[in-house]
Amino acid sequence: MTLIGPASHSYFSQRLRLHYADWGNSDKPPLILLHGGKDHCRNWDWTAQALRDDWHIICPDVRGHGDSQWSTDGNYTSMAMVTDLAQLIHQLDLSPVTIVAHSMGGNIALRYTGLYPDTVRKLVAIEGLGPSPEMLAERQKTGQIQRVRNSIEEKRKAAGRQVKRYPSFEDALKRMQDANQHLSDEQARHLTTHAVIRNEDGSYSWKFDPYVQHWDSIDLSQDAIHELWGNITCPTQLHYGADSWASNPEKDGRMKYFGDNVAVKEFEQAGHWLHHDQFDLFIETLQEFL
Repeated sequence: MTLIGPASHSYFSQRLRLHYADWGNSDKPPLILLHGGKDHCRNWDWTAQALRDDWHIICPDVRGHGDSQWSTDGNYTSMAMVTDLAQLIHQLDLSPVTIVAHSMGGNIALRYTGLYPDTVRKLVAIEGLGPSPEMLAERQKTGQIQRVRNSIEEKRKAAGRQVKRYPSFEDALKRMQDANQHLSDEQARHLTTHAVIRNEDGSYSWKFDPYVQHWDSIDLSQDAIHELWGNITCPTQLHYGADSWASNPEKDGRMKYFGDNVAVKEFEQAGHWLHHDQFDLFIETLQEFL
């Protein structure tokens, strides 16, 4: 498929300059495609190409990712990212907006939609509910005070580490392929092209801020997050890959926090990046739903 690229724009949120790709057709209904952690907005190029004739597609780079600024204080809390999304929708006057979001982006989109349910027309969250109940229960055993201490220590150690450098583009490409065995060579090369920056010495590094890997220990309570999920009123689909590590909410009990307007779709022979692994089926499912 020949990809005709989008235009690049920026907006400001919490004093950060954040980037988004705009695929045109501003007279069409707005559709935000929101990427996951350690990813970038051009991850959505194939999806945008398939849908661009019927939608005004906007793909943001989350703070610290892609071509958006890194947070100067290392603030990558979920609610900071929710604020960034709220600012994008407000500043571009996109409401009511449709959102399709992956992983960390799904977490952000679900929280935003629970905060402002009247501003979202439809929502698709791909493996975006965060850690499974079992993982959360294990985390709780540590206690919040100790988790704060651990978070401080992790950030202190991160400050002393050098950004990973790959001697060549091919080395970075191999890392991308190792991370997702389902990707075709074409997909992996395209994703890597937009994921790396070339250093002055000729080596390559990922664009994302290494600090995004260190989640802050302070967040909304699980009860508050469940309340946000329950506030969602628009038609919503939760997509899961049958081969993914992520916990399916139909099987772990989390569907009880959602209303009847929310349904789960599972994709066979697909992992965490199911929108790449089963692209044709994903687009077919998406077009039918939207």
